[in-house]
Amino acid sequence: MKKTIIKLASMAFVAVMMFACSNQGEESKAKATSENNEPQTGLKIAYINADSLTSQYKFCKDYSLILEKKEKNIQATLNSKAQALQSAAANFQQKLQQNAYTRERAEQVQAALQKQEADLQALQQRLAADFENEQAKFLIAFQDSVKNYLKAYNKKKKYDLILNKAAILEGSDKFDITDEIVKGLNKAYKPAKKD
Repeated sequence: MKKTIIKLASMAFVAVMMFACSNQGEESKAKATSENNEPQTGLKIAYINADSLTSQYKFCKDYSLILEKKEKNIQATLNSKAQALQSAAANFQQKLQQNAYTRERAEQVQAALQKQEADLQALQQRLAADFENEQAKFLIAFQDSVKNYLKAYNKKKKYDLILNKAAILEGSDKFDITDEIVKGLNKAYKPAKKD
């Protein structure tokens, strides 16, 4: 589960970085020429390791725990309902073999079991959709927090490009600002009050 959350957060981070880079790229084109239209030399570039960011950012850790707990609760609920259905079906089969039901009563019980099974499937679909919505909320909140932090951070640092390390084939560690970004994000992060 944690790997899923980290992968989702990493994908969200890549999307944020692509958006940020596309915006910064347009600004860089405008800055790339001086007043007399001569190109400036050298770009100020940095990169962030998305895997490190998602594994060290407290928001991701906290939300991973929340999602893990929700997933366990969903699984427990579904397992409980499935066991109740299996027990009722086994009881029905046993009584059916013992001729304990009239034909009419057997049809009623069977219809009730089919409804219970349909209700369980509907519950499973609803809970899965709710869980997916919760994951989507997490991704949006993650993207927003990283994007907003990078925007504020970059007002001071004035990088032309901030890249995701995954998009870099070769580069020096001197351009890695991951630790600085993680520290800043964690400092800015205010966890929600626990219920």
